[in-house]
Amino acid sequence: MSVKKASIGPQAENVGEETDEEMSVLDLPELVLECILERLPPSGLFNMASVCSSLRRRCVSDYLWGRHMKQKWGRVIGPAAHREWKRSIATRRDCGVPKQGKQKGIMKLLNILSFSWFKSKPNNSEKQRISEFTDSIMSCYLALEIGKFWFPAQVYNRENGDVGFMLSCYDAELSYDSQTDTFRARYPPHGRRAVTIESGITWDSLRALPVDTSPHDLHVSDCLRNLQPGDHIEIQWRRNKEFPYGSWWYGMVGHLDSCDGSEIYCQCLDSDTVVLQFNHYAPGSRWRQTIVDRRNHREEGNEAYGFYGGIRKLDTEAEIAVWKRLWPSQVLE
Repeated sequence: MSVKKASIGPQAENVGEETDEEMSVLDLPELVLECILERLPPSGLFNMASVCSSLRRRCVSDYLWGRHMKQKWGRVIGPAAHREWKRSIATRRDCGVPKQGKQKGIMKLLNILSFSWFKSKPNNSEKQRISEFTDSIMSCYLALEIGKFWFPAQVYNRENGDVGFMLSCYDAELSYDSQTDTFRARYPPHGRRAVTIESGITWDSLRALPVDTSPHDLHVSDCLRNLQPGDHIEIQWRRNKEFPYGSWWYGMVGHLDSCDGSEIYCQCLDSDTVVLQFNHYAPGSRWRQTIVDRRNHREEGNEAYGFYGGIRKLDTEAEIAVWKRLWPSQVLE
């Protein structure tokens, strides 16, 4: 990117006479250049990085790409996904590009992108810059964009066969399909089941993992002491003791049978038991209600109907609104 630069001085026969000297975009004031780069879309920023080494150093900035990452991927990429990305990069450094494994395509992609910026075999300093590039937010963004990075997240209301439950969210590994602006999902095998793969999953069906707790661990329920009727909650669920907590169920705190439901005279908060209601199931359904110990809750359930694990209280209207959108009915009030 260049513009004609007018020469000024006694050697010019006429004021404003042009010469062949040009001004590069790098001659712009620092603040102006930064403003230009901040306004570029991801594709423009990536193309600008190919112009020269000086612009490349600027255009791979985590500051610039962090804004794009948050804007497009922030709602579905959580701490677990970031850890998976770091793990894949560390594997490459320790073992070289793996010959097998689900992230093989990522490493191939990063090699192509980074080495394509150097006309000849990179020297030591250039190799260091390549290493910095693979660790950058830009590399993660690009891997997500072309669907080479499978990241952990959750899918709302997966209801395939007998494994789906209404108003639930299932653990999965997601990969983006830029052609359709949708996602593919891989669900982990349970028991003798094979890995299940779905496609065409929309953005509004996804969320980042709600807590930084492994599905193999019981989530610490730090909200039990203050739960009261009307609170919105999510609770871990697993089919049996051999399965991880592969899903979260949405529900609400209800009144005890001994309570008349009056807001003025309700004593439910003083009880050692908490009633959890899943009002989207019909009265009499085995999934309609469960009771947990407020002071010593670990896991409730049995091998026939599954086990309820840790509980998290929903404190934001945004989280509650998603569940109501999935089930727009007065039963959730």
